[in-house]
Amino acid sequence: MLKVSNLNKSFNKNKVLNNISFELNKGEIGVLLGKSGAGKTTILRCINGLENFDSGQIIVDGKIIDTSKDIYKLRGKVGMVFQNFNLFPHLNVLENIIQSPVNIFKIKKQEAIKSAKELLKLVDLENKIDSYPCELSGGQQQRVAIARACALMPKVLCFDEPTSALDKDTIKNVVNIMNKLKSNGMTILIITHDVDFANEVCDKIININNGEIEVVISK
Repeated sequence: MLKVSNLNKSFNKNKVLNNISFELNKGEIGVLLGKSGAGKTTILRCINGLENFDSGQIIVDGKIIDTSKDIYKLRGKVGMVFQNFNLFPHLNVLENIIQSPVNIFKIKKQEAIKSAKELLKLVDLENKIDSYPCELSGGQQQRVAIARACALMPKVLCFDEPTSALDKDTIKNVVNIMNKLKSNGMTILIITHDVDFANEVCDKIININNGEIEVVISK
């Protein structure tokens, strides 16, 4: 479902990714594990089109992605849950979820609302549909961000440090949601420093060090 081949990226003369290659199958959870500065975030940003790369290939669902041409197609195939959630503070939960499907991808509003309600049920937030981000806990905001990222039914869903500001009970909720998404066939790629979380949730660990893959461990 996701194949990264010989990915290279430099910032000026500083090479941050050196021939990165790995694959994730449909319904597989992979974790990018490594120290700060290892290149994990750059890999994620290249995969979801937030960063151009120098050379290599990114293949999603069997199609090579050209980030210079196919950025909207890519955003429809690769979802992103940011570390700080990035919810729109002036929009309520429902409006946050349907904003991109309706305004960018031109999905009919009633269809988008129906999908949003189903996603809120998936993340156990049906009763927060009219709430605003400031009225939600950090864990609830994250679950809204997950629902929003899933609104376009992406093939691959990326998470940037999903457990960094959460307590143990909230982390369990996130693990349960990821397992639900996995059971529905979604491929998930996660950045984390949390080794225990990585071992609990993943099918594959991709260890990154100084912009290179040290080892890939399949569980």
